[in-house]
Amino acid sequence: MALKATIYKAELQVADLDRQYYGQHVLTIARHPSETDERMMLRLLVFALHASDRLAFGRGLSTEDEPALWQRDLSGRIELWAELGQPDERLIRRACGRADSVYVYSYGGNSADIWWRQIGPRLAGLANLAVVHVPTAAVEALAGLARRSMQLHCTVQDGQAWLSDQSASVQVELVSRQALQGLPRRP
Repeated sequence: MALKATIYKAELQVADLDRQYYGQHVLTIARHPSETDERMMLRLLVFALHASDRLAFGRGLSTEDEPALWQRDLSGRIELWAELGQPDERLIRRACGRADSVYVYSYGGNSADIWWRQIGPRLAGLANLAVVHVPTAAVEALAGLARRSMQLHCTVQDGQAWLSDQSASVQVELVSRQALQGLPRRP
C-alpha cells in the first residue's frame, strides 16, 4: 500500500523589496512521504522568492518531468523552472532547454559543495541558469517553522530573506554560485 502525501496549508504574505512585489498567497502543500521538513520549507521559501499569481508547485519528487516549482505564461510556455537539491546535469540541461530561466537552490552542506565543484564548470555556459546555495543552518531553522497550518510572512531584500511566523523568525542569506546572464536576476 502506497503512503499518501501529508497536506500542509500556508497563508504566506510576501514583501519583496527587490522586485517591488507585495502579495498574499493561500497555499496547499502536498508533502511526499519521503520529503523532509527541510525540503518542504525550502520549497515554500523558493515560492516566496519568485512569488506571482502563476507560480505553482510541481507534482512532487516522483515526477521527473516537472520541477519543484514552475511558472507558465498564458500560452503554456515555461517562464521559470525551479529545482531544489543537487539535480544531475542532464536534468538541468533539459530544464534550460525548456524554460526561459532555471533556478537551482542547492542545500545539504558539504555534499552540496562537492556537487557544485563537480558540476559547476560544465554548466557555466548556460546563460539562463542561476544556482543559489542555501546554508545548512538556515535550512534547519526553516524546518522549525513547519506546521500543518502556517501563517508566514516573508521579506526579501538584497539577497536575503526573512521568513517568520507568530513566534520565530529565520534569516536566510542566499549565496549565488552562478547568476543568470543578461536576464532579470532573482536573487
